[in-house]
Amino acid sequence: MAETRGGWENTVRLKREAQAQALSSVRNKSSRDLNLSVVDIDDISTLARRIASGQWSSEVVTRAYIDKCITAHNQTNCLTEILFQDALAQARELDEYYRKHGSVIGPLHGIPVTLKDQFNTKGHDTTLGYVSRTFKPAIEDAVLVDMLKKLGAIVLAKTNLPQSIMWCETENPLWGLTTHPFCMYTPGGSTGGEAALLSLHGSVLGWGTDIGGSIRIPSAMMGIYGMKPSSARLPYHGVPVTTEGQEHVPSSVGPMARSLSSLTLVMKELIQMNPWERDARCAPIPWRGDVFEKFRSKPLTIGLLTDDGVVRPHPPISRTLLSLVEKLRIAGHDIVEWNAELHAECIQVMDKFYTADGGEDIRRDMTGGEPYIPHVQTLVNKGRAISVYDYWQLNKSKLVLQQAYLKKWNELKSPETNEPVDIVLMPPMPHTAVPHRSCRWVGYTKIWNVLDYTALVVPAGKITSVDKDAPWDHAPRNELDEWNAALWAKEKEKMVELGLPVGVQIIGRKLEEEKVLAIGAVIDELLR
Repeated sequence: MAETRGGWENTVRLKREAQAQALSSVRNKSSRDLNLSVVDIDDISTLARRIASGQWSSEVVTRAYIDKCITAHNQTNCLTEILFQDALAQARELDEYYRKHGSVIGPLHGIPVTLKDQFNTKGHDTTLGYVSRTFKPAIEDAVLVDMLKKLGAIVLAKTNLPQSIMWCETENPLWGLTTHPFCMYTPGGSTGGEAALLSLHGSVLGWGTDIGGSIRIPSAMMGIYGMKPSSARLPYHGVPVTTEGQEHVPSSVGPMARSLSSLTLVMKELIQMNPWERDARCAPIPWRGDVFEKFRSKPLTIGLLTDDGVVRPHPPISRTLLSLVEKLRIAGHDIVEWNAELHAECIQVMDKFYTADGGEDIRRDMTGGEPYIPHVQTLVNKGRAISVYDYWQLNKSKLVLQQAYLKKWNELKSPETNEPVDIVLMPPMPHTAVPHRSCRWVGYTKIWNVLDYTALVVPAGKITSVDKDAPWDHAPRNELDEWNAALWAKEKEKMVELGLPVGVQIIGRKLEEEKVLAIGAVIDELLR
């Protein structure tokens, strides 16, 4: 263990020096020796086939991604723990296996993977953005990491996140601020480092967690694909989290990538490994290929929610969503108006859960001496801890709301066909990427964490010049709505100039990952 006396600033200095050394130790002297065309492949199965055919070795792929990883970090400050030496050693082992057996070790043989700095990797810290968690390396890999390695994946690095993970931007005193690749905007959070890295082709598969939108928000802001499965579908063991031990609003592990087919592939492969035999939290549900195929080919009934009644989306968000709806109608799918009934009540309960301990869990991790980032400071000071009895009442309220939402979904059917709604289509946020510390409302995502429903974000377009002149004849309904309207008025010229990505969110009910991925593929094909 490194000596960390001298205050939190000295601990930060030591960690950043170690990171800089790890980055420089493998920096290729000349990019001419690298095959950088490797990183232009967005689809994992395509890259895996190139490796399996012998066209590229695992080491060639790994070195190309390491080079791109470093470039992306220099541009955005997206990395935390650097595992390049481990990655190269693993790549050589995989290449040796291929030479001996003439085959690959698994479907992800040689595929580069990066992880939010929340997943345990043996021999490396898992900080969650806390100084107090430095120089305490994990003694074993998280279950998910171990499964990925068994499939042949190579872990390159961990990526930045906000202090405590409890925010939709990416900043902490330990690793600093992660920025959008093309401007001084946020890439979102809490899995913001991962999204920034993927968008710059510094990884081909990323892993994050989502307790309020932490996969979906940065995926939407950076124009990539991100999935929040229901919490029991993938293994969480070995993934430390703020408020660990609470199960009232469980966090979910999920993948992020530059192609939807990549998400489907990794979900299928991991579920086929029976994660419920490795993590007691996982539900014993095998991959349901019949469900996937059914919803890839049937006429769909889609619930449409354009506005959650709290914060109205910016014009490009609404335009992109409605443009997609028109394409769906032309393709023969039925669109049904959805409503935000029960959303406010669910979010109110969720916010009470966030502060049920009076901020004690975060305070116990803040013993490193570093300052709180503003949002975390607000969170820990939001309220006092509640009694066990009051906590039980809160859980009862949650269960009542979950049952009510189930009834709502069951009863809301198409007026034309009487078919039930397959998925809900809606914005992931009321805005695209915004200046740092400007995010305030995540109601479009966190409602689905309370319900533990399956959610997917798909890139659907970009802000264009037509959005700049779109009418905004909307009287703000509340302070948050007023803030969002002012944000658009102030930043729209720059947002148009940047052509920022716009995403859409696809919602299925609990444990409906196959259905959501299938319908996501239908939507993705219409968008492309």
